[in-house]
Amino acid sequence: MEHTLNKRGGGFFRLKESGVIIALVILFVFFSVSTDTFLSSQNLMNILRQVSLLGIMTMGMTMVIVTGEFDLSVGSTFGMTGLLTGTFMSTLGYPIWVSIVLGVLIGIAVGLINGILVTYCRIPSFIVTLGMLNIVRGLALVITGGLVVVLNEKTVRYHDGLDSFFFTGSGKVGAMPVMAFFFIAVVVAAFFVLHKTIIGFWMKAVGGNSNAAQAVGIKVPFVKIVAFSILGGLAALAGIINLAFITNAQGTTGQGMELNVIAATVIGGTSISGGEGSILGAVIGVLITGILNNGLILIGASSFVQTVCIGAVIIGAVAIDVWSRRRQ
Repeated sequence: MEHTLNKRGGGFFRLKESGVIIALVILFVFFSVSTDTFLSSQNLMNILRQVSLLGIMTMGMTMVIVTGEFDLSVGSTFGMTGLLTGTFMSTLGYPIWVSIVLGVLIGIAVGLINGILVTYCRIPSFIVTLGMLNIVRGLALVITGGLVVVLNEKTVRYHDGLDSFFFTGSGKVGAMPVMAFFFIAVVVAAFFVLHKTIIGFWMKAVGGNSNAAQAVGIKVPFVKIVAFSILGGLAALAGIINLAFITNAQGTTGQGMELNVIAATVIGGTSISGGEGSILGAVIGVLITGILNNGLILIGASSFVQTVCIGAVIIGAVAIDVWSRRRQ
């Protein structure tokens, strides 16, 4: 019986991935035909750059949703950690590497707090992270007084290595943006964690049935806290790379980004109910989200239309997930 269930689960898994791959191909062909510039090398590299930061966070969000939880504070964490890292470099005069480490640790701390509140205080993750979204965003504005933090050789005291820092955000190796290499590295690491380690197995077990997981000795709170902490650290990493790209930061950076991160995760086939999801599917979901946003801009659609489309895609992806689970 267990073997049968595993076969069914595997078939269902492959079917969902096949569906998102087909959707990706359809979008790619549609925008290739609809616009003259979509297939240009410059635009394709722009898409790759745009999806890199989104993709880094989506890998962490996939783990959180696989455990059956949500994190709406990811956009605020992205913005605050970039802002604070810039503040450490400029206003406080910390060395660049110290500032980066502190920024990542702050992101992990936000995820850790989210995980503790969800697991030990038994507050729904939707409520916890919605509140954290506002707390983190508010703290960023309070700390900087709403001002923009600008990085250059005049504002950064220890500017040795500043050019290298900027290179991580805006540099290229050949035609490939450097930030894309960070995305690829995170994808490889996330694939290993979710699909090749015991903690990844625990994440799926907890998301599938937390009571059963607890009964067989899996420490459910620990698993969820790890997932939230990983997402917080990855959101911080993306925020710092974004700081290196635009060389400035403000309290509103990353506003609304959580919508795209959740969209990419769900579109990629991660079950909204938890227990199912793959890194490959998440990568495809990221590409679909990036191509959709880019293609809509190229055909002249307004940002309002983009928001409507992303919202509609989320509802559609969740509806397909619910329908598939009922059939299963």
